[in-house]
Amino acid sequence: MKALIQRVSQAAVTVEGDIIAQIDRGLLVLLGVETADTTAAAQKLAHKVCHYRVFSDADGKMNLNVQQAGGSLLVVSQFTLAADTNSGLRPSFTPAAAPDKAYLYYEAFVAYCRSLGISAATGKFAADMQVSLINDGPVTFLLHS
Repeated sequence: MKALIQRVSQAAVTVEGDIIAQIDRGLLVLLGVETADTTAAAQKLAHKVCHYRVFSDADGKMNLNVQQAGGSLLVVSQFTLAADTNSGLRPSFTPAAAPDKAYLYYEAFVAYCRSLGISAATGKFAADMQVSLINDGPVTFLLHS
């Protein structure tokens, strides 16, 4: 499982012209689920995302996690993160989990984040989404379970 996290001052997801989710300060999380992933992997990655210190403290150092910074999450499924890009000029999606399995672990990821007391908005799984954001920094990290 992979999570591309971006520290944002705001982010939103639009589906068919309607904004379905938005946050102000927080993390945009693009989540890719792979065939070998498990519920435990989803929880481990969610714990890491929620506790990853990417927000500045009073001294300007990245010492605060999203909750300590008073932020929220916007979690968007993105199967393309699971692509194999090691050869050729076209990605292979063989490593990506099947949609039913990916949905299960996407939901487990979001539920675990919420169980930690963090507000988590979501995109619409398997929809054609437009994601807009203002990357704060920019600060972007790729995390793995």
